Amino acid sequence: MFLRKKKNRSGTTSVVIVDKCHGKFKHVKTIGVSSDERELEKLQAKGREWILERSGKVDVFKEYQREEEEKLVTDQLLSNIENILLNGSQLVLNRVYDLIGFNEIEDDVLRHLITARLSQPMSKAATVEYLKSHFDQDLKLHNIYRYLDKLYNTQQEKVQEISVTHTRKILGGTIGLMFYDVTTLYFESDHGDGFRESGFSKDGKHSQPQLVLGLLVSKDGYPLSYSLFNGSQYEGRTMLPVVEDFVRRFDLDDFVLVADSGLMGRKNLELLEAQGYRYIVGARIKNESKSIKQWILSQSKREGLFHVKQKVKSRLIIGYSGKRARKDKYNREKGVERLEKAYKGGTITKENVNKRGYNKFLELSSNVRVVISREKIKEDEKWDGLKGYLTNTELSAQEVYHQYSSLWS
Repeated sequence: MFLRKKKNRSGTTSVVIVDKCHGKFKHVKTIGVSSDERELEKLQAKGREWILERSGKVDVFKEYQREEEEKLVTDQLLSNIENILLNGSQLVLNRVYDLIGFNEIEDDVLRHLITARLSQPMSKAATVEYLKSHFDQDLKLHNIYRYLDKLYNTQQEKVQEISVTHTRKILGGTIGLMFYDVTTLYFESDHGDGFRESGFSKDGKHSQPQLVLGLLVSKDGYPLSYSLFNGSQYEGRTMLPVVEDFVRRFDLDDFVLVADSGLMGRKNLELLEAQGYRYIVGARIKNESKSIKQWILSQSKREGLFHVKQKVKSRLIIGYSGKRARKDKYNREKGVERLEKAYKGGTITKENVNKRGYNKFLELSSNVRVVISREKIKEDEKWDGLKGYLTNTELSAQEVYHQYSSLWS
């Protein structure tokens, strides 16, 4: 055990006793806090006595005291370096926190949780220890749980309002592009509760309860809005409620919505057009009509070249990427490899003949046996590297591609 002097944000200095175990410093006891040098010297003497009493030593020749003083000088140097590493990021984050405007919410718990999450992302219990050890914040775990309820029930809209105001300022006064995407959050449990329910999981945890999280962000990834849905909810039905609520609350009229093809069935497109919303969405090019599919496959495949097809209320833009072509080929080969392995193992039945994933390459032969169709695989190869975009904006094909690509950056 040894003494340490630690600077506090209030300007005072704490004299604490620290022990080092398995390469980590553990706070043992706070002897006292003061801003007066004489008082601090007394606190250090008191701390040395406390250590001697606990260690059972009698320091007749003051040897231990000299060792402690040398250790104290070394420790102060190390402590200063450690404080710069820890408090330096905290000072920067506090400044950013205030610049965004979150200091309008007069609740220090929010500040502590946000800055701790950014500088030292850990569990809630570990965050409590981190704040106590390094910043003398006496938070308890139950305080955090209570505060999260408070944040959701009374502060959520204010936090969002501050975030949107800051985003508008950063982007020159308008939101412009809005990107929508969905993810799932699963829970280590065997039972749902009516809201947390099993469903299609992006983490592959299909048997565990989950929530569906819909997130709306601006250009450069500034968060605008989010909403939680029942874990069994189909993701395609989550977008419009989030967008409509956000547009209504913040009185938006000049924006372009960008979303992935997985969220945009024909019904959703019709609803977007009925609301007068402008959009850029991924197109399901393999689901197009026979004539349009023939047109797509007849176009030259060249990097950076785009082909445009005018539809009734939108334009279909087709682009090609060599990188995407290699990825499509790799994924298909892996999928077929798994099918062949299952086929040889005798685990494929008629129930597997469907359009889910790479099962689309299965078919029933004339003698009612399930086989892997080489013809279907060859047909699928024709689409390697092709990507479609639907838009009702007047942006150029290159700009549409660029803005849609921002959805993944």
